[in-house]
Amino acid sequence: MSPDEQAPGEKALVPFVSVENMMALVHRIGLEPMLTGLADAIEADFLRWPSFDKTPRVASHSAGGVIELMPTSDGSLYGFKYVNGHPGNARAGLQTVTAFGLLADVASGYPVFLSEMTLLTALRTAAMSALAAKHLAPKSATTMAMIGNGAQSEFQSLAFKAICGIDTVRLYDVDPRATAKAARNLAGSGLTVLSCGSAEEAIEGAQIITTCTADKQYATILNDNMVGTGIHINAIGGDCPGKTELHPDILRRSDIFVEFPPQTRVEGEIQQLDPDHPVTELWQVFAGTVPGRTGPDRITLFDSVGFAIEDFSALRFVFDKVRETGLFVDLDLLADPDDPRDLFGMLQRAAPANGR
Repeated sequence: MSPDEQAPGEKALVPFVSVENMMALVHRIGLEPMLTGLADAIEADFLRWPSFDKTPRVASHSAGGVIELMPTSDGSLYGFKYVNGHPGNARAGLQTVTAFGLLADVASGYPVFLSEMTLLTALRTAAMSALAAKHLAPKSATTMAMIGNGAQSEFQSLAFKAICGIDTVRLYDVDPRATAKAARNLAGSGLTVLSCGSAEEAIEGAQIITTCTADKQYATILNDNMVGTGIHINAIGGDCPGKTELHPDILRRSDIFVEFPPQTRVEGEIQQLDPDHPVTELWQVFAGTVPGRTGPDRITLFDSVGFAIEDFSALRFVFDKVRETGLFVDLDLLADPDDPRDLFGMLQRAAPANGR
């Protein structure tokens, strides 16, 4: 709750959603309804794009990965996400990506909500991918190639099923164990799941191609001669400087759509192109002010790096849902002295009676 909703004398507490409660919330709502709900929340916020503060994320790069802060505000709420990306973590049995996020009341500056965002980032990334494809992919698309079968692959597959109506996913990863894991997790999902032995095999018959690999390097997951006309590419693995997945000739043949150009030109696939190469901001497609797919033979490319407004939308969606379900715990995060000017006095009054 915001500070102005507190009863007089009530202690200011901040609701917190743990990983355990986030999982419970997803199961309470249902995974596919959760994905469609997140997509709806993102689209609603993109439709009021001009009302948001927008800045590229603040990144601290190291040899092993990156730690980032992603802030934004709509003038009423401020939000940020802390997120890391460390591809080598998997070799040590750690998550490649971890995250948490916060919403604050702009009027007072008080935090009003805190949440885990490791799971939530996976959900919102998948929801964003499928939302973009709903506007850009061929309307008759039924099959997606999922290249890179790590932690994102199942979320992506189910989001495209729920939001775009695909019924078949063709899996490929350089590590066959990752493909076996994804196929096992997607069993019983309602999707036809096919495990493939190469990227070339995976894209056969697919109208949508999703690339989602983790290594921090200039990679070529797709060569130009692998991509025919009429395809939609959802490129989500290239998301920081020095990390790409597509041959630049594919980009030159594609109609490219991005979240926030100043960030994508540094971090996305288009870091390989001239800085003035034309791209379209996705919010304009949602608003109907510019076209998305303009013909059946066009190649559309969503060069996705993730943007703070998407995280803001996800936090706002979860904040609303947990207030309905009670799946949170209250944190004593805010100092609350009787006299706002007497923080020291509050500390002194909390001293143990025996002085220890």
